[in-house]
Amino acid sequence: MNALASWGSGEWWILATSVCCAVACALVGAFLVLRRMSLLADAISHAILPGLVLAFLLTGTRSTGAMLLGATGAGVLTGLLSSALNRVGRVGEDAALGVVFSTLFAVGVVLISFFARDVDLDPGCVLYGLLEFTPLHTVHLLGVELPRSFVVLACAGLVNLVLVTVFFKELRLVCFDAALATTMGFSAAVVHHALMGLVAATAVASFEAVGSVLVVAMLVAPAATAHLLTDRLDRLVVLAGVIAAASAAIGTVVSVALNITTAGTIAATAGAVFFVCVLAAPRHGVAAKWIRRWRLSVRIAGEDLLAEMYRASERAGAPAAAPAPDSARARAAVGDRTMRWAILWLRRSGLLTLTGAGTMELTDGGRERARSIIRSHRLWESYLHAHTTLPLDHLHEPSHRVEHFVGPELQRALEKELGCDVPGEGPAADPHGAPIPPRSGA
Repeated sequence: MNALASWGSGEWWILATSVCCAVACALVGAFLVLRRMSLLADAISHAILPGLVLAFLLTGTRSTGAMLLGATGAGVLTGLLSSALNRVGRVGEDAALGVVFSTLFAVGVVLISFFARDVDLDPGCVLYGLLEFTPLHTVHLLGVELPRSFVVLACAGLVNLVLVTVFFKELRLVCFDAALATTMGFSAAVVHHALMGLVAATAVASFEAVGSVLVVAMLVAPAATAHLLTDRLDRLVVLAGVIAAASAAIGTVVSVALNITTAGTIAATAGAVFFVCVLAAPRHGVAAKWIRRWRLSVRIAGEDLLAEMYRASERAGAPAAAPAPDSARARAAVGDRTMRWAILWLRRSGLLTLTGAGTMELTDGGRERARSIIRSHRLWESYLHAHTTLPLDHLHEPSHRVEHFVGPELQRALEKELGCDVPGEGPAADPHGAPIPPRSGA
């Protein structure tokens, strides 16, 4: 806070400009990420260089309008050429895109070196930008002196927001089902090339201030981060804008405090936020997936133990029942630690109790849960025996894996298929001769 209090107007204008750039890029970048076209952001940001040079050579000026037209044309050309190579030349989409954008970028560098060597049109500036010099180049707007880059990027962000809001339905259709969009009267190709033109225009509006490095980062990283946090498109677009603005603000503050390049720090901040979400996102993060897998392994180990105890009680009263699975092998497969967690889960769930003698006993709820598992197992064995040619000794393993995911609804479907839903009909025992437990309440 003390550092922010010492800021002058120049630092605040740098912050405002970086936030405008980040939000403008994130709004269109969300649709690139959804369409798995993130590489296209990098391609366009490099391929528009010849468009900038040709616009300067034809008009003799570096005005924003001329640069936007040249860059937009180059961006659309990039999409057209890569699509043509992919369709006609039998070249992979990624390979076609790589060839097109690297070739166009090289052409732009050659044009600068040959025709514009004495003009302040530097490829290095295109790559890295001059965000720190934003307050030095101003324009008068409505009687107020404002940084030119801020005005341009604020207008770009506003245009992107309006277009994304107005054509949100069309963009959503093209993202998720281009064929359906075409049948409904929306040309997927037109929407695609319009989006490419918008990306190119946003990139060239950002080049003078932030360079292509930050443009590519803001087109991809915030949208990819938001995609880890939500599966709804409207929320994804909003989250991408919020994450981009936060990354820009944090990166600017850090760069000013450490006196390092602002554009690079913002890009690094966006990447750091993405990697944090890769690890900690509540649904798609690595930690969340690991926890879900661990909980599933504990549940399966606990249900296996319930099934073993149920079969043991069957053998005590019915020696002719099918043999129980090898408990030593099952416990070795899940590991002793997983089994300890499984027993703890069963006890806390009221499915298992420990007696004074150190033995385990099923509660009424545990016996009902075990009966349902065994019923699912034996119904599935009966189904496999009736509809496949698997030998008897090959029925247990697939049924053992499936029994943990057969709920009441699938049990009823199996009963109907086997005829067990009619009293006195259908098999009363599985193919091994073990009785199929009755349905709960029967």
